[in-house]
Amino acid sequence: MARKKVVLVIVEGLSDDTALGVMLNQIFDKDKVYVHIMHGDITTRKGVRSNNIVSKIGDEIRNYAKANHYTSKHFKQIIHIVDTDGVYVPNENVIMDSEHDEVFYEADGIHTPDPQGIIERNKQKMDNLYRLRGTGQIWQVPYRVYYMSCNLDHVLHNKRNSTDEEKETDAYEFAKKYKNDVEGFIDLICNSDFSVDGDYKESWAYIEDGLNSIDRHTNLGICIKEETEKGIK
Repeated sequence: MARKKVVLVIVEGLSDDTALGVMLNQIFDKDKVYVHIMHGDITTRKGVRSNNIVSKIGDEIRNYAKANHYTSKHFKQIIHIVDTDGVYVPNENVIMDSEHDEVFYEADGIHTPDPQGIIERNKQKMDNLYRLRGTGQIWQVPYRVYYMSCNLDHVLHNKRNSTDEEKETDAYEFAKKYKNDVEGFIDLICNSDFSVDGDYKESWAYIEDGLNSIDRHTNLGICIKEETEKGIK
């Protein structure tokens, strides 16, 4: 029997793995899904720019492969899930707000005590995402990046500004709800009013427009539909 191929899913945090890992394993049931936790947002990490972000992610993949005695041939694809964090909002929607100690996301934009710092963060992240979404392969493995907007908690739980404790609790409850209802999970991600369907490149053009990156949207359904449709054929 042929060895299962590895589907490497890159996420930002532990709660992302908790919420999505079980369902993705069921969707990609003919393959072996491994969720790699980056422990933060690599697109805004200090020193990570558009000219080195692909190699930085490649290093993460190769380190995982080496530890597990894999080569690039063992991988089927890389799915990278990122939060948009409202990154594409116009600069005028980065709003000075001294009432919050940290970044706070609202329907009208990003509230922060340091607007210039967030504008600079947004520029770095935009440049890195532009590079990644045009990258079809990393380490000779098919690669695509998908977004949760303005973050994963917003898409899954309709909460923009969850605490760490809320993230953990909500992720556990979400996984519990859908672990035996993968069809319900697929319907949620692919067919909700926040689902951005259709062409992959067009889905990125959509999230760049206006305030869409602060609103509730995801294009992960494109990936899931492609996989589930393979099983039907």
